[in-house]
Amino acid sequence: MLLPPQLLQSLEGVKGFNRATFEQVHMSGEQVTSIRKNPRKPTEHTSLCMDKVLWCPHGFYLSKRPSFTLDPLFHAGAYYVQEASSMFLWHAISEMIGADTKKKVLDLCAAPGGKSTLLASYFTNGLIVANEVIKSRASVLVENITKWGGDHVIVTNNDPSHFQYLPGYFDVMVIDAPCSGSGLFRKDPNAVAEWSEDNVQLCSQRQQRILADVLPALKEDGILIYATCSYSQQEDEMIADWLLTDMDMQSKRLMVPEAWGIVETQSPEKAAYGYRFYPDKIKGEGFFIAAFQKKTVTEKIRLKEQSLNFPSKTEIQQINDFVAVPAEYILFKQADAIRAIQKKWLMDLQVLAKCLYIKKAGVEIGAIKGKDVIPSHELALSLLPLDTMTRINLTEEQSLQYLRRKELVLEAEKGWVLVYYCGLPLGWIKVLPNRINNYYPAEWRILKE
Repeated sequence: MLLPPQLLQSLEGVKGFNRATFEQVHMSGEQVTSIRKNPRKPTEHTSLCMDKVLWCPHGFYLSKRPSFTLDPLFHAGAYYVQEASSMFLWHAISEMIGADTKKKVLDLCAAPGGKSTLLASYFTNGLIVANEVIKSRASVLVENITKWGGDHVIVTNNDPSHFQYLPGYFDVMVIDAPCSGSGLFRKDPNAVAEWSEDNVQLCSQRQQRILADVLPALKEDGILIYATCSYSQQEDEMIADWLLTDMDMQSKRLMVPEAWGIVETQSPEKAAYGYRFYPDKIKGEGFFIAAFQKKTVTEKIRLKEQSLNFPSKTEIQQINDFVAVPAEYILFKQADAIRAIQKKWLMDLQVLAKCLYIKKAGVEIGAIKGKDVIPSHELALSLLPLDTMTRINLTEEQSLQYLRRKELVLEAEKGWVLVYYCGLPLGWIKVLPNRINNYYPAEWRILKE
């Protein structure tokens, strides 16, 4: 792999950069594969696991890269395939936030969902808003959030500027900004051809616009975690300088063990702390991350709320006859679907709905058709208690048949049945007298044989 000479030249003198070992690791062809397990969906998935990722308690390296598409546990949300360097977000959050998991958190550039699912696992008592500006990518984000199972994640599809209508709302912001992508050269050699100095400059300007648009929504003393998968200082340390100079942010230092191989840097003008991940020094790809605290006082205003539609008493009774919705949840309607969200987040949902386009909130329980409840796939993959449901365990072959949305031949009780694999639900089937209907979402079905 021939790396761009302009990139290599720009990195000369940057702390931690060693041209010889940097080029060597890119020429090696080595690929690092890592997963992050879902602590809320425990299962035995250790056959390929090797070492733990040092900076994330749920992160593991794999001895080889399997076909994740053909692993039913992947579709059940048992784990997420995430680059090891980006899992450092867990350590950054734990350093900055500690044990207080009741925060309102924005993941601004969230698709496909790696950092959002990590945040959902960390802030178990908080509210996560996972936003993606590109509509098609927002749909992928919804799928991955659904598989992860948490009901405390709201997925939105908005431009960063729309968050200005929520002044001082969020306690924490994570912005893994669009960048020139040089940190992914080893993983994606095609990115080398797309890299240019002009694109680095364009990305730097875009990053400043995104940050300037969204920072009004961060509360006073709130925490910003900024990250890129770029090595270029214009997108990393120089953005840190700009945040301190123009946006009244304060740099925060993270405690990082030297043995981890992560390089601590300081920006050229303001000595803001940042953390560089070089693939010749750590087991992972190129990455940059920095933490900041907001000093600007945000004027408090009364945020308006959007009225929601709620089901009738009859509809609520039908839902509760089908599934025991816990008392701490409230039901609301979105088109024909009935959804559930924790009561403590209802007002926040109404505030967010007033100024943002919401793709997903809470858990979709299902739709009512006459006297019947048609359960949603979200309900099957959620963390709501489904102990009263009829269930059947599938073999790996049967699970793949189900995930391909093909016909199943099973011995099961008539009616709605949850199908499981290795202790985790995959979705619904409906057993009829002469056939079984497969209710796996058509748009998610496996096409690979």
